[in-house]
Amino acid sequence: MNIRCILICLSMVAMNSASADTIAITGATVHTVSPSGILNNGTIIIEDGHIIDIGQELSVPEGSTHINASNKIITPGLFSPLGEIGLSEVGAVAGTNDATQRGNEFAASFDIANAFNPRSLIVGISRVDGVTRAGITPQASRSDSDGNSSHVISGLGSVVHLGNEPGFLTKRGAIVVVNFGESGSALSGGSRATAIQVLKSALNDAIDYRLNKAAFQRGERRAYSVSSDDLEILGDVLAGTKAMLFRVNRAIDISVVLTVAEDYGIEAIISGGAEAWMVAEEIAKSNVPVILDGINNLPNNFERINARLDSAKLLADAGVPFAFGAGAQTHNARLITQSAGNAVANGLSWDEALVAVTLRPAEIWGVDGSVGSLEKGKEADLVIWGADPLEITSYPEQVFIKGESISMQNRQTLLRDRYLQVPDEKPPAFISINN
Repeated sequence: MNIRCILICLSMVAMNSASADTIAITGATVHTVSPSGILNNGTIIIEDGHIIDIGQELSVPEGSTHINASNKIITPGLFSPLGEIGLSEVGAVAGTNDATQRGNEFAASFDIANAFNPRSLIVGISRVDGVTRAGITPQASRSDSDGNSSHVISGLGSVVHLGNEPGFLTKRGAIVVVNFGESGSALSGGSRATAIQVLKSALNDAIDYRLNKAAFQRGERRAYSVSSDDLEILGDVLAGTKAMLFRVNRAIDISVVLTVAEDYGIEAIISGGAEAWMVAEEIAKSNVPVILDGINNLPNNFERINARLDSAKLLADAGVPFAFGAGAQTHNARLITQSAGNAVANGLSWDEALVAVTLRPAEIWGVDGSVGSLEKGKEADLVIWGADPLEITSYPEQVFIKGESISMQNRQTLLRDRYLQVPDEKPPAFISINN
């Protein structure tokens, strides 16, 4: 065989290898959540984990894996903006929970990304219901048995993908979490005013540290209220390279957050926001996003007295950017579609609700350049649905994370299938009371 034939053969092998890694999904109604809008009979072509083309009447690459999704719906992967996915297995078992900040050694610099477990059972459970990306956030809690209490500042939050590919961190340490309202009051001695002062003192110390870092390292400055590691992180917040997420619900507390954010030049995010609708115009003017719980509208404490199911509609009308996800976002992260569906039932448009569980969380976390919508060049996170994804009885038929079709099995589905296989009239482990 001459050199020319060898080169031709090698070229054909390379082409076949490339085609084998190419996936073409055709025939679906594609909700791109982008300027392209809705593509009827759309085609998505995936290669090397990215969308290399998307549109209508596209040719299917020769040798590619072809998925016929006729009469199906395709959306971007769901994005759970808050929670402890990969950090908590059983809430009542302390040894399986790694998201809680306690003590004074690390507050703003407490980095839970170091404890993320990509093989967590909760990861598998969440992704088969369409959650492809998640914000993982530190939590505050009551004092432990040794008397270590949580700080008003809980630490760093990150974004992870829920696929099988290594390098699960999409964006590390993107936000700093702060507890205001009732939780902040409980952590700082019983007053909201104290919680606010704790944060302000830490921010003022970070400003002083930035101006006098060398003197501090020489031992020529006073002791600060938080550690030098925390001051470095808070310096990033003041510089605008990290956002600060405030857990807060009461309307007046939200107004305080907006004032603090303006005074210190902080990029703020509101999480909870049960009464955010009451100060919606003020929030919109500040262009601060809100992460809402679209399900829990009960006034189960005094800072949620004015919670209401149509709060998303009211925020949308005022021009407030918002996402769904506050509340139980670990074992029940998949319920963000129920939050979105409830909001649609209470006046929010369907398209706005889809944005609130896909693109908007990506924007809040600053990763919308790579995920959150279906566009050429973005990572291929997408879900194929058999019916309306915002209906509670709809489930994904297939999920892709970074272009990989993930297994739709997890511990829950395996247990379901096991106990559906009843060999006789009596279920497994049935014991008659007459025996």
